[in-house]
Amino acid sequence: MTPYPLTFSPIVKQTIWGGRRLGQQLGKPIGSSTDYAESWEVVDHGHDQSIVTNGSLAGTTLHDLIQRDPSWLLGENTDSRSFPLLLKYLDCNRVLSVQVHPSDTYARKMSPPDLGKTEAWYIVSSEAESMIYAGLKEGVDAETLEEAMKNGTTADVLHSFHPSAGDVVFIPAGTVHALGAGLLVAEIQQSSDTTFRLFDWNRTDASGNSRTLHIEQALEVTDFHRGPVDAVASDRDREGWQAVVRCEKFNLNLLEKGSAEIAGDNKFHIVTIPKGNAVLHFGREIMEMSTGDSILLPAAMQKCSISPGDNSTVMEMHLPA
Repeated sequence: MTPYPLTFSPIVKQTIWGGRRLGQQLGKPIGSSTDYAESWEVVDHGHDQSIVTNGSLAGTTLHDLIQRDPSWLLGENTDSRSFPLLLKYLDCNRVLSVQVHPSDTYARKMSPPDLGKTEAWYIVSSEAESMIYAGLKEGVDAETLEEAMKNGTTADVLHSFHPSAGDVVFIPAGTVHALGAGLLVAEIQQSSDTTFRLFDWNRTDASGNSRTLHIEQALEVTDFHRGPVDAVASDRDREGWQAVVRCEKFNLNLLEKGSAEIAGDNKFHIVTIPKGNAVLHFGREIMEMSTGDSILLPAAMQKCSISPGDNSTVMEMHLPA
């Protein structure tokens, strides 16, 4: 198969905590409702499948592409038979529940087994009162956290801060976390849907019922050595790629100024534009990308170059060596 940049139709999901910014700010296909919470951009997880929308492979799912020719898409050094990462955008119209995700080791023992979930957030926009909850305060141990969960005071043991647009927050598996109201976020994560809920802000439904908490599992998977987590920010005057997350599950780079090379290294690369626009040059062709656009460059792609427009950001994600 001749390699070329793959585009996909986003999978837009609705929940009670969503809003309308996925459509208004990122151009996602939403309707008249006001609860559009997530847009899954690149995904191969069970029934959730990205479907190619361009070129000769249009109509093919990401999973089927991997089964057809895994080295073409994933690279010769990747032994996975499914796509290992998931890219999504989230519109947090209200504060999300406090959660923690397991490691690969723990998740493999679950029924059914899954990957663990390490993730990172890029803050697309943030309102004046928006907060991020990331990690536990210094000195919080298992006994303290368990007591707080049972007493409905989990918020008191969480580290929190107000993020700015452009901030990046790294959340390894085992880190207690929550996204606050008023945040629009791009998230890269392992392809996993395993979550344990610690706290839901003492909310109840119309019948007075609270959501189920997973106290035992949360205590088993929480990393009590992690401590408070803060954001990192790029240097917006610096040209070329800037490495903002390096971990064993993925690398995350930002490009905000100048042109930079990408692909040609026998790895797949996910690219999305959380802000502004960019132009991808591959061979004699170009692809213009706008706010909210996402593409996947197969591992078989030759070296390309990408250039962001003024006041624009390119996010690039790939597996580590």
